[in-house]
Amino acid sequence: MQDALYTVKETSKILKVGIHKVYDLIDNGLLIPLKLGSLKIPAVQLDKFILDYTGKDLTDLKNIKTLNL
Repeated sequence: MQDALYTVKETSKILKVGIHKVYDLIDNGLLIPLKLGSLKIPAVQLDKFILDYTGKDLTDLKNIKTLNL
């Protein structure tokens, strides 16, 4: 069974980025957490983020571009 909630650290490992990038995604409204003691990322939100931003360049979160492959 898939976990329903992930910590910021677990999310960073899943996305293969640093924890600061996860906080940047949250701060920019691209990844929506909830707070239960500490921030948690619902699995459905993580799945939605991956689906919504596949094919995008998220290097600059203020200027998201479509990848030209």
